[in-house]
Amino acid sequence: MRRTLYLIGALFLAHFALLTVRPSGATVADTTDGLDVGIVFDVGGRGDKSFNDGAYLGGERAQRELGARVTYIEPGEGSDREAGLRLLAAEGMDLVIGVGFIFTDDVLALAKEYPNVRFANVDMSVPSDSVGNPLPLPSNLRALKFREEEGSFLVGALAALVGKSKKVGFVGGMDIALIHKFEAGYRAGVKHVCPECDVIANYAGVTPEAFRNPGRGKEMALAMYNQGVNVIFHASGSTGLGVFEAARTTGKLAIGVDADQFNEAPGYVLTSMVKGIDASVLAAVRAVKDQQFTGGVQQFGLAENGVGYIYDDNNKALIPVAVRARLDALTADIVAGRIAVPSTREQK
Repeated sequence: MRRTLYLIGALFLAHFALLTVRPSGATVADTTDGLDVGIVFDVGGRGDKSFNDGAYLGGERAQRELGARVTYIEPGEGSDREAGLRLLAAEGMDLVIGVGFIFTDDVLALAKEYPNVRFANVDMSVPSDSVGNPLPLPSNLRALKFREEEGSFLVGALAALVGKSKKVGFVGGMDIALIHKFEAGYRAGVKHVCPECDVIANYAGVTPEAFRNPGRGKEMALAMYNQGVNVIFHASGSTGLGVFEAARTTGKLAIGVDADQFNEAPGYVLTSMVKGIDASVLAAVRAVKDQQFTGGVQQFGLAENGVGYIYDDNNKALIPVAVRARLDALTADIVAGRIAVPSTREQK
């Protein structure tokens, strides 16, 4: 039976007190065949309408399309992450997935401790040597990485083309290299179509809590809107919910991240820069099912349909046909290598 496990307290006996529930609308498998997959969520947990919900969707797809049984653990505290992964590994799961770069050290250690269990880490921070070359990963560990800068480039160009202002905004969550990729791509896209435009950027903090502080997100966004910014792109987890509230308050526009966030502020969400987190989770499960799982880094960018932006009936009235065509051309140029999108703030 498919289970959803929420980690709710101190470790007891098996190191956990667990609440087992079934999500609304869930189905129950009537067979014991199939893969056992465990997913441990990142800071902010289910309901962030973004990163974690994308991983949850991937688990749902794995159940529906591949017949997997999926167990979800939402750590009550950040310190419970390692314990959650360890519990799943000890249960002999076919695949254990940590959602978020914060799992990097724990997943690396556990992959070595449990060589017969396969692990995957969404947005893993792959360790490197003294000169920056990535170190090899254990054969039972796959890093699921995205070229976020490519999708961010497109929404940066969009913000500049439709913003009707020479100022655009960026709200980041935790001030770290991963979120810098979003900012770097966004800045590059803005400057590509509007060299004279300014990008005003701010971050919510330097700890993981920066990804779940909507109040801080609203505060930063209001300050930007009051400076003449008409469009803000956020890469900040549930902190971005405050950005949407500021957009509603001021009547201006915001750009979502990771998943389609239109429903967070209908009419005020210009688009969302989406990452195929669900597709990456599904791909890892499929590789196990097909006995083709290998360790190493798997990248998802524009060429792999791993990143992109939302254009549909909800927002197409906000994106003129000529702008849509311009973004299509930019996409083709990036995929073909004619545009090299920076992934750090130091690159130009």
